[in-house]
Amino acid sequence: MQILILNGPNLNLLGRREPGIYGTRSFDDYLPELRNAFPELTIEYYQSNHEGAILDKLHEVGYTYHGIVLNAGGYTHTSVAIADAIAGINAPVIEVHLSNLHAREEFRQKSLLGKHCVGSISGFKLESYRLAVQYFDSLRPKRLGFKI
Repeated sequence: MQILILNGPNLNLLGRREPGIYGTRSFDDYLPELRNAFPELTIEYYQSNHEGAILDKLHEVGYTYHGIVLNAGGYTHTSVAIADAIAGINAPVIEVHLSNLHAREEFRQKSLLGKHCVGSISGFKLESYRLAVQYFDSLRPKRLGFKI
């Protein structure tokens, strides 16, 4: 099973940016731990601060991967284009956020993407990603009792 973790703007600063909100670990430090927890999955990672690059990646993998874990950062609240891309691809998308959006500023409490996703996970810092990947792992045919 191929899973893409797709991070948007400013998430390259994890571990350094507002650690009280986002934690003290970088995603690069966390990714090997996540991959080790799900050895039967192929977990790929991509991060961009550019909306167009995020759209290109969604289009690239959206018809071949089994799932996408998307933290669109600030684009969550502003990008009709990313919402349209999610609606237009076949791969299921889970929206994740490190902080609890409902406990943040009012403008952060509205997601343009969520209605096109199979689910949303927020508030568990980096563990939000593990929870999303765990969902996709639970869908593996072998785990459901089928032969691959």
